[in-house]
Amino acid sequence: MPEPEPGDQLDEVLRALMEPERFRASEAWVAEHAPQLQHVLVSVLREGGYFDQAHESEVDRIVGNPDEDERRRELRVRLADETRLGMLVGVAVGMELAKELEAG
Repeated sequence: MPEPEPGDQLDEVLRALMEPERFRASEAWVAEHAPQLQHVLVSVLREGGYFDQAHESEVDRIVGNPDEDERRRELRVRLADETRLGMLVGVAVGMELAKELEAG
């Protein structure tokens, strides 16, 4: 039987992650450790420059837009972008955390 292709293996794992009960234990663990995890996430985002002057300037630009509809649209886009970024950095933090826990 031939070895599964890396993409096939990833697809299989991603399907398994869609099972409703899959995250119950992880959700409980994250809820218990949320303050520490949040501290690490904020630190990584700050160190990466995600909350620097450019970020503040962009927030000020959006808030100062006189067109309410455009301001709302830009705010929605900004929030979605920041959510995606936080999620991606959170995944990276989680991967490193898993490595550390496995090594320890």
